[in-house]
Amino acid sequence: MELMEAINGRRSVRKYTEHYVTDEEIKEMLEAARRAQSWANTQVWEFVVVRNKDIIEKVVNTYSEKNPAARGSMSASALIIACARTGVSGCYNGRNVTMFGEWFLFDLGVAVQNLCLRAHELGLGTVVVGLMDHKACKKVIGLPDGYEVVASIPVGRPMVQAKEGPARKELRDFVHLDIYGERYTKIY
Repeated sequence: MELMEAINGRRSVRKYTEHYVTDEEIKEMLEAARRAQSWANTQVWEFVVVRNKDIIEKVVNTYSEKNPAARGSMSASALIIACARTGVSGCYNGRNVTMFGEWFLFDLGVAVQNLCLRAHELGLGTVVVGLMDHKACKKVIGLPDGYEVVASIPVGRPMVQAKEGPARKELRDFVHLDIYGERYTKIY
């Protein structure tokens, strides 16, 4: 699968078959995640792979009541909990140095995107779940102080074939040249 084919074809999946995601498939996804760029190469990500159905249920119980990913997460053969070490990314000497505070959300976003694209390439589906009680999930998985849960990623074989994705903005709607508001007409 070519990169643009993977980018264009990947969808959030919330319904899975009973396919058991293998350890090798999980390893492949995590290998893709670990290749992500990060602030000063800090690689602050930590991933907790949850296979135990009782723990999966406890994690899903930390989701918001109206989270549409709850049912799918219960049917997934694994959840990958994306976590980050705090006080490192976007920091110097433990002090935030960017306007947006710590940078771990950006670093983890890049790693999670790699993971999800590799899953898609392997014929698996994922969805990034962030509507949850992060502190409660942190307790469920035993994450120590100095780390935060960022997202839960259920993984499984999609129940249905992916449909065409929702409409995307055109380049002219969000790309500017030199200053905001100047059209970059050579590319659209």
